[in-house]
Amino acid sequence: MTILITGATGLIGTELSQQLVQSGHTIHYLTTSKQKCVNEPHYKGFYWNIACKEIDTACLEGVDVIVHLAGASIAKRWTKKYREEIISSRIDSSNLLFDALSRSNTKIKHFISASGTAIYPESYSTLYSENNVDTASSFLADVVKQWEATADKFSIFGKVTKVRTGVVLSSKGGALQPILKPIAWGFGSYLGSGNQYMSWIHVQDLVNVYYYSIENALEGVVNGVAEEPVTNKKLTQCIANLVKKPLILPAIPAFILKLMLGQMSELILKSEKVTCQKLKNTEFRFTFKTIDKALIEILGKK
Repeated sequence: MTILITGATGLIGTELSQQLVQSGHTIHYLTTSKQKCVNEPHYKGFYWNIACKEIDTACLEGVDVIVHLAGASIAKRWTKKYREEIISSRIDSSNLLFDALSRSNTKIKHFISASGTAIYPESYSTLYSENNVDTASSFLADVVKQWEATADKFSIFGKVTKVRTGVVLSSKGGALQPILKPIAWGFGSYLGSGNQYMSWIHVQDLVNVYYYSIENALEGVVNGVAEEPVTNKKLTQCIANLVKKPLILPAIPAFILKLMLGQMSELILKSEKVTCQKLKNTEFRFTFKTIDKALIEILGKK
């Protein structure tokens, strides 16, 4: 198949592209840098400028599947201007793809969009699956709702999949590094009560979720999380044990984190307890089922 990927040079897109090419697929990818456009037999780059609504429509030629991963990082301080960028980088890019596809003769079979678990309400007890319809009321939840609404427009072309992704753990970047550093320096502590849950996934398993969704035409919402959510206390203690550092400092109170980070503090204080029920109902198998196994693999590379 020929697969168009946005965000192909990011953490997930890079590894997914490599895996798909190795499996015999052809990758077209969109980039905002003309210098990053390469033209290899099974890996071709095309330029787009979302702000200017400019896109090289040649990227759509022969494409069967679109995987839309593009979106500004949420791990930067949420100023008013940056909140707008978080939204526009997802919504405007989706609309640009939709308009280009509407004008083309390409008949795609499948549109797969990144999404987020932030849409689920905060929970310390309820385990949320793809079947739950309750949603949170927060900035990130609103972003996800708009994000998925734009993805659903692509249903006029073919199947639509929305991968609601939890916290991605990787040795190459992502959420783990800011958690790891203070612990490794001997200044680690729990955040807030420490009892809040985090729904996480190892980067390789997330890449495999996208790959499996492409190969098996999964449709609808798919929770891209591992089978076992973990509390902040357990995550912090696991990391401390692996890097052989004691946790001697008291927990950082939630009100201090809110003062320091503002609205962005929900990233570390909100308790998200999410399960991957749809994947469990398939033949998909996780490589890293437990937080211990995932952290051992990741920290062993550092």
